[in-house]
Amino acid sequence: MKFFFNSFSLKISILPILSLIFIFFFCSSSDNNSKNKTKKQVEINFQSEKPLVPGEELTYVVSYSLIKLGEVKIKVRDKKTVNNKTYYSTISYIDSYSGIPFVTLHQTYESNISSENYPTFFRGVSKEEEPYTYTEYYFNYDEKKIRVKKGRFKPAKVWSDSTETLDKIYQDGLSIFFYARMNSGQNKSVDVPCFVTERKVTTKINFYKEVTDVSIDAVDYDISCVRLDGEMDFISIFGLTGYFEGWFTNDEASIPIVANMKVLIGNVRLELVKWKREGWLPPRFKG
Repeated sequence: MKFFFNSFSLKISILPILSLIFIFFFCSSSDNNSKNKTKKQVEINFQSEKPLVPGEELTYVVSYSLIKLGEVKIKVRDKKTVNNKTYYSTISYIDSYSGIPFVTLHQTYESNISSENYPTFFRGVSKEEEPYTYTEYYFNYDEKKIRVKKGRFKPAKVWSDSTETLDKIYQDGLSIFFYARMNSGQNKSVDVPCFVTERKVTTKINFYKEVTDVSIDAVDYDISCVRLDGEMDFISIFGLTGYFEGWFTNDEASIPIVANMKVLIGNVRLELVKWKREGWLPPRFKG
């Protein structure tokens, strides 16, 4: 596979990947014609038996051909209970390695996610240069609205503060990573609504039950995994488009092990290199 040392092309290829372990991550169905003004709650009917564990930390290396571009680190920071509902605070850190030509990428994504697998808050922060900039989404399911704020830190300034309609459950750029984990190992296809870059778009994800073996450098045995794949029929931020696939551990943790994704100029790979989750080891394939 060719590697292009072209400033514009390289940034297009790298950014979605580094922002993307959330793999399926920028998705949702456009619904601008929805005019229903009746005061009816958004339907929430998803529940998973797979637990999220506060303190969990997963680190992935992002590669383009044989070149390692950077790392994605994803954490479950804590959980809290409000009105008998459990919510998890999650965060991802996306960093390019020093010395990669033309690229300096340092971003964080935060998402507060309920145990029913819907987000209540999202924040993305760009830290390439000061002042840092941010985008925030506040999901209000009772009022059927998403509040969108964009601005900068130090000196603080809000550039825009607006609202969008919320007619269904939308995943954000990080919560969909956990949505995929909670659904892995089933045999079904879904169109996942997501709200990303202030757009409603759709990505199709196919989940499979078949157990297969996957090998990575961090483990000296084959790992028992289940697979998913999908397709984006649009170009997302920074060039993410088309086909993607990923392998998740075949256990209650459903840890993503490997993901392959397509961008405008080629394919990239994310691979698990380190993890922290009390009492957990990748399950051994017994085929």
